[in-house]
Amino acid sequence: SLHTDLNPTSRHLISSNELACMQPHAVLINTSRGPVVDQRALVEALQAGTLAACGLDVLEQEPPAADDPLLALPNALLVPHIGSATRETRYAMRELAVRNLTAVLSGETPATCLNPEVLS
Repeated sequence: SLHTDLNPTSRHLISSNELACMQPHAVLINTSRGPVVDQRALVEALQAGTLAACGLDVLEQEPPAADDPLLALPNALLVPHIGSATRETRYAMRELAVRNLTAVLSGETPATCLNPEVLS
């Protein structure tokens, strides 16, 4: 299960080499960013049976092309980047956004601000 950001060192973090090291009954889950997985290598592993299945909340190209081979594979479960779409998660996201907005409007730095230097 992949949970990483996308940066120059994580692009194609999972490629044919890493897929070849996985057990044939393994299932690859990617909920991070699409380009973390080399999608061409993933398709080859799924078609060859060297990987049992995959569950993807993200794709290398979004939306996928109509002829994307992943769409035709019975061992690939694809969802449109909605893995976090639960009531609880969406409620928490809304509450955090309101707290951040209130902080900014009050002249404070939001607790989750990633670049507080720009507020100075």
